[in-house]
Amino acid sequence: METTQKDSNNKRMFLSFFKIGAFTLGGGYAMLPIMEREVVDKYNWLSREEFMNIMVVAQSTPGLFAINMASHIGTKYNGVKGGIICTLGVALPSIICILLIAMFFQLFKENIYVQKIFLGIRPAVVALIAAPCFSMARSAHITLPTAWIPIVCCLLIVPFGFSPILVILIAAVGGFIYGKIKSHSKS
Repeated sequence: METTQKDSNNKRMFLSFFKIGAFTLGGGYAMLPIMEREVVDKYNWLSREEFMNIMVVAQSTPGLFAINMASHIGTKYNGVKGGIICTLGVALPSIICILLIAMFFQLFKENIYVQKIFLGIRPAVVALIAAPCFSMARSAHITLPTAWIPIVCCLLIVPFGFSPILVILIAAVGGFIYGKIKSHSKS
């Protein structure tokens, strides 16, 4: 009986991540709202805090963000087998799509309708990437008084060309010092 339950969970995980991979344009960050809804809200495979922790680890792990998220979520919920199942589920739609596009794109690349479709998709992808930023800010307890931190980090990286790694290290040290000062002032 336990084997059929695990098989059912594995099938559900694969189909869920296949759906996430198939119906999300814009890459890993655009997948976050759907992934969170499936993993946290719908199936309760992870708590919201676990999801946020996995997101932080996936961002700092080399490789594609969506693949990292899927493999970490699957591994956390169902071990190595779960990691493999979720990774295959999220990657397979892209592989199929790329193969189909490679086969037929040369026939349609000059078509004005195809060009207009791609022009229409671009702004939607920007919105899909921006939406999780607000959700992550809420989950990370970023408030108006602390909103300056991510803004300064973005400004250091984009217009001033600071290394993102350097910004992360400075933020980590600053957070550590702030935490020490805050805990010291409470005692």
